[in-house]
Formats: sequence, C-alpha cells, structure tokens
Amino acid sequence: MTSFLTHRARVHDARFPLHRRHSALRTCLTVFAPYGLRATYHHLTLSAAIPRRLEADPDALVRAVEELHEARVLWLARAEEYAAQRRAEKQGGRRAVPNPRPWWLRSWWEGSDRAWYDAPFRHPALRLSDYVRRQNTLLDGAELPGCPACGDEGPLEPHSTGHGWVELCGRCAWAPAPCPCGRRHRLVPEIPYGWNEIWQRVHMSDDGTPNPHWPAGQRAVTA
Repeated sequence: MTSFLTHRARVHDARFPLHRRHSALRTCLTVFAPYGLRATYHHLTLSAAIPRRLEADPDALVRAVEELHEARVLWLARAEEYAAQRRAEKQGGRRAVPNPRPWWLRSWWEGSDRAWYDAPFRHPALRLSDYVRRQNTLLDGAELPGCPACGDEGPLEPHSTGHGWVELCGRCAWAPAPCPCGRRHRLVPEIPYGWNEIWQRVHMSDDGTPNPHWPAGQRAVTA
C-alpha cells in the first residue's frame, strides 16, 4: 500500500526535481482526497496558489501537501473512533452497518457529491480540514445551517436530469436528494475539461492566481 507519509516527505524534499515532488503530491491524493482526486487537486491549486510553472513557487507544493495532511490527520482520528465503535457493536451482536454510512465510506458514484467527479470545479471552497470537521460534526448528529458540504445558505439550483429535476447547491453542486427515479445522474460541467488540463494547471497563471483568460476568456470557477 502506498504510504501517504512517505510521499509527503518527498514533496518536502528539495533534493528531488520539481516534477517528482509534484508526482508525489498526486500519489498522496490517491490515498486521501476528500473531494475526489480531480476536485481535491483543483482545490489545492487554488488554496495553495500552485502556479502553472512550478519553478515560480516550489513552496506551493509544500503548502498543498500540508493542507491535505492536516485534513487527513483529522479524518484518521475519526475513522479510528468509528472502527472502535463498530468493533464494540459487533461484539454486542449489532452487525448491520449504520445508516447513513460515515462520509468517507459512502459511494461517490451514488452519493450527494457525485457532481465533484463530473465537474471538479464545483467542489466546496472550504479548507480541507474545515470540510472534514464539518462532515465529522454532521456524523455526530449535529444540525448545521446551509449546504451539508459547503455551508452555503443560498437558494438551490434546479438541474434537469433528462426526465426529471433535482436541486443542487448553487455553490458546490451538492445534491440533497436524488432524482425522482431514485438515482444520481451525471452533471454535465459548464466548463469542458480534461484531466491533463487540470494536472497541467491551465486554469492558473505563473504567479499562482487563477488564469483570467481561461477558459475562452472566462475566469475559472473556484466554487
């Protein structure tokens, strides 16, 4: 199994070429990515101000992996608590998995955050640690205002599924309820994209700010 901490150390190690440190950050994302790999990487490019040219600010990679590490520490602590709780429940004869399942065990394909896979620019703007804290608080049964994912309290956004309508958070596209058919449907992104474009940070400028000329003269959606 890939070690998150091993690759985190490689991101920090200035003896490695920048492209290898960047690849180590991607490997960390394959281990832990609260918004999904593509959306989490996009988030980090903005929050850590990773420039299109890595040489312009090598420390941006360190800022990115440390934000990811901070959130992962919080998740690990909560996951260990949950694992201990489940062991105790099983010993007491309660083997059924609680519903809803913990946020990190839910199906992305059928989950409320499916849109972040289809449109990785629509993720929450929260720092990753704040997102994890919010999800842990909800898991503990607390009621929080606004969107469960990002906290936005604005109106929901109607979205056609082709045979019905669903409402999405106008900021991060979280879907409180599935389509009337009971399924989650693909969200067609407003901004066409390719993974290579996200990975190469075409949405960023050399100074670490969003590229004002991407795409087609429009500013990148930061959600």
